[in-house]
Amino acid sequence: MNRILLHACCAPCSGAVVEWMVAEGLSPTLFFSNANIVPEEEYALRRSELLRYAERFGLEVVDDVWDHPAWLQAVSGLENEPERGARCLQCFRFRLFRAARYAAEHGFDTLATTLASSRWKSLEQVDEAGRDACAAVQGVQWWGKNWRKGGLQQRRGEIIREQGFYNQDYCGCEFSLRKSHEQHGDRA
Repeated sequence: MNRILLHACCAPCSGAVVEWMVAEGLSPTLFFSNANIVPEEEYALRRSELLRYAERFGLEVVDDVWDHPAWLQAVSGLENEPERGARCLQCFRFRLFRAARYAAEHGFDTLATTLASSRWKSLEQVDEAGRDACAAVQGVQWWGKNWRKGGLQQRRGEIIREQGFYNQDYCGCEFSLRKSHEQHGDRA
């Protein structure tokens, strides 16, 4: 692996992954491509937390365009799917295809994602979306590492507390936000 593009969904999911990579002598470029996140203020907050953390390691963060209408079109018809259902797979595909395309266009040979660090996400779906995304472009390999193993899940929680990260209670989209409100009560 020469140049790694790490799709980053948020600082809490990125914490242990980034720390591990840097400790291994790797210097990924973080790709913030999360058109699923609403409202826009939430998107800005998550981006800000990621930038703050990346700065500690001197890592570059690349912003993708926040195109929520395109994301909504990509998941159209899947709005009522449960978490970890077909909507989530399509969401991962949308975001990781954008990351793979960016990687191919900018000379990265490896793509990974922090989505695989969250216990709320299906590893199988994340891996499938990543493999599909890299198969669609030339010269980019998928690194489908399970970022929950080797003590990284525990370290993830420690970093969240140490850094005082804003730690959201929904993945980002309005459909998961609705589900979160149903489970936890509307805090707005």
